[in-house]
Amino acid sequence: MSDSSPQQASHKPRPWVDLLISIIIPSVILMKLSDDAYLGATWALIIGLAFPLGWGLWELVRYRKYNFIAVLGVISVGLTGGIGLLALDAKWLAIKEAAIPAIIGLAVLISTRTKYPLVRTLLYNPAVLDVDKIQSRLEEKGNEQVFEARLLKASYFFAGTFLFSSVMNYILAKWIVTSPSGTPAFNEELGQMTLVSYPMIAIPSMVMMIAIFYYLWRSIRRLTGYTLDEVLSPQVQPQPKTGDERS
Repeated sequence: MSDSSPQQASHKPRPWVDLLISIIIPSVILMKLSDDAYLGATWALIIGLAFPLGWGLWELVRYRKYNFIAVLGVISVGLTGGIGLLALDAKWLAIKEAAIPAIIGLAVLISTRTKYPLVRTLLYNPAVLDVDKIQSRLEEKGNEQVFEARLLKASYFFAGTFLFSSVMNYILAKWIVTSPSGTPAFNEELGQMTLVSYPMIAIPSMVMMIAIFYYLWRSIRRLTGYTLDEVLSPQVQPQPKTGDERS
């Protein structure tokens, strides 16, 4: 009974595995095996998209990471498969590619009007920072309102990264995927788009996210006087070795 929580807590990001399963393998299958001499358009699409879809569902179920963005990612892959298998007009792929990040960006903006803005959940949370310690010092110095304003600005920046992704996804889909869905050419173009989207969209978005975190951290530094080591969550700080551990 008690095994589930340690298993859940042991989950760590695996970017290279995610990259391999969600981007490289599906792209290779779609681009190289869609011809009738191999898997054919339909089976290449099903098998290619089964990798990111299965991986996303496995992560959600195994680690109980039922967050909004993860669920949307699974839905996105499912919609892509639906568009291909039902042979819908390729324009729907471009609309879908733009809609998913746009929905996330809109959710970020809406969340700023609630008690639980998404920027707190993703960037300013107890798993990364010692939030209680920071809040206590902000109250001491009377800088709570100033920091809340900075958090709001960070939320707007955060929403902006998804707006960027939405626009770029639409442009990329319209530019690359031009063949009728349900054909080998459509699958090949879908694979190309998946590969190209990583350096053209994912990496710039990641850089923007790092810049937002740096902005948030700089605000904490100026308003509390703490260094980064002093406000990191105990969960992410390296634990000192004891004499027993060395032996």
